[in-house]
Amino acid sequence: MNKFTYLRSGNVFIYTFVKKNLKMTDQLKLDIVKLEAAASKLRAMAHPMRIAIIELLNNNKKLNVTEIYESLRIEQAAASHHLNILKSKGILASKRDGKQIHYSLKNSTLLDIITCINKCNEAQ
Repeated sequence: MNKFTYLRSGNVFIYTFVKKNLKMTDQLKLDIVKLEAAASKLRAMAHPMRIAIIELLNNNKKLNVTEIYESLRIEQAAASHHLNILKSKGILASKRDGKQIHYSLKNSTLLDIITCINKCNEAQ
């Protein structure tokens, strides 16, 4: 049987796994600040419309708010609300071009999470 313990040191949890059958101990340090930032991004993504926005931007690379709300057939205010949440959590980048603001994904690796979830849903 494996034994699992942890010790908190400031903003870092130190997890210790003792594997009796292998007679070894592995330590894993987890930074609480990084974990909270990751959880914050996941919470921001955890909405069907925000996932749709992320997938739309992945396919089109850069779009303004009008192109986004027309493509998704939602109200402009709703699109702006979701874009603001995604931008504030560091998922989207924005760049002003005259009167328009173009949105793009800051990091496409977040799509791997969406792909993984979609695969899990298909397996059910």
